[in-house]
Amino acid sequence: MQSSKNTEKKILVLGGTGKTGSRVADRLSKLGYPVSIGSRTADIPFDWDDISTWKPALQNIRSVYITFQPDLAVPNAPGCIASFSRMAAENGIEKLVLLSGRGEEEARHCEQIVINSGIAWTIVRASWFFQNFSESYFLTDVLSGQVTLPVGDIPEPFIDADDIADVAVAALTQDGHSGEIYEITGPHLLTFKEVIQEIATAAGKNIVYKQVSAEEYTALLVSGQVPQEYIALLSYLFTEVMDGRNSYIVNDVERALGRKATDFSSYTRKTAASGIWN
Repeated sequence: MQSSKNTEKKILVLGGTGKTGSRVADRLSKLGYPVSIGSRTADIPFDWDDISTWKPALQNIRSVYITFQPDLAVPNAPGCIASFSRMAAENGIEKLVLLSGRGEEEARHCEQIVINSGIAWTIVRASWFFQNFSESYFLTDVLSGQVTLPVGDIPEPFIDADDIADVAVAALTQDGHSGEIYEITGPHLLTFKEVIQEIATAAGKNIVYKQVSAEEYTALLVSGQVPQEYIALLSYLFTEVMDGRNSYIVNDVERALGRKATDFSSYTRKTAASGIWN
């Protein structure tokens, strides 16, 4: 059952211009909920690296969707999440919905901080997004015709960012989701090579997948002048997390929403039709 809309207090969407945050904010607005965007460029700026921006962003806020940049696995994440959760409690926030990383022990630490915050909470655990191949990370490689990664035949249950947003919005606006950990996955396991093959077929173009060693991949990132913080994060995700620990399906999208998770093929057809891969 949907709760009554509170027109006095807003829902703060941190990372409100990002892949999931923008979708969450758009859905909330269309449902009639007042939304505040948490970003460096917002009318009331929010910056994880500047704690002085946090309290102003929390004024007149009822609930918060938390995404942490660049990832909960980075060393400063627990401290930031702990400080933010304390400030949220002090400012009367009623609900926290945290986007967490599936299979990341460091992210579990951050989850526990939110769980112990004294505020109603929902955890949304996800891994690789479909949209990494069309909105960020790998789009340039897809367009170049070759995706190069240090990953072999480890299958991953890639998830649609739209499904993540739908689960988050349900948790922010409906009864019955507090105290839940939703580990959300797509309906099928796919290797990166299989993903690239599906994209190539849908786009009608030749795209190859090339596996390289972790050392070769790091050298490629360095030559591309990728910041060291992101190199360390990507190396962690591709070497430690991509060890098979996430190679199983969970039906928590259906548990949260009462419908099946979106299939990767549906995403590739829709995305190919948009022309983004041309």
